[in-house]
Amino acid sequence: MKKDIQIPEVTNVEMAVVYEYNDLYKTDDWNVYLINNKNVALEMMVIVSQGFSETKTTSLIRKKIDVLPANSFAKIEFIQPELFKLNNRFQVTFFEGNALFEKTFIFDQNTIKEGALRMINEIKKRGILAK
Repeated sequence: MKKDIQIPEVTNVEMAVVYEYNDLYKTDDWNVYLINNKNVALEMMVIVSQGFSETKTTSLIRKKIDVLPANSFAKIEFIQPELFKLNNRFQVTFFEGNALFEKTFIFDQNTIKEGALRMINEIKKRGILAK
């Protein structure tokens, strides 16, 4: 029976941590974005995030997005710099048409830093893409 289950591969969906200026609080903040590079909308998105290492684990954070339009992006959450010393995992589940998709994005420990920032064309800001 397991051989009959087909898990579709997720393509053209990316996760980024972006370093940007917050006009409201007059601070430079790190924010997590989800990028939809597909030509179709993604529906009923659930994002579950958690930081972890061999000795520490953070609380699970869940976020829901009803619809992420085609060729767009959404800010998911603020991420504190103290968490950069941990691995940060983002599990993303969504529907594309009638098919359910799932992908896990990971930012390895100590890889989120100013020296690693690159321009992310979709957002027009500097950030780091997850693997």
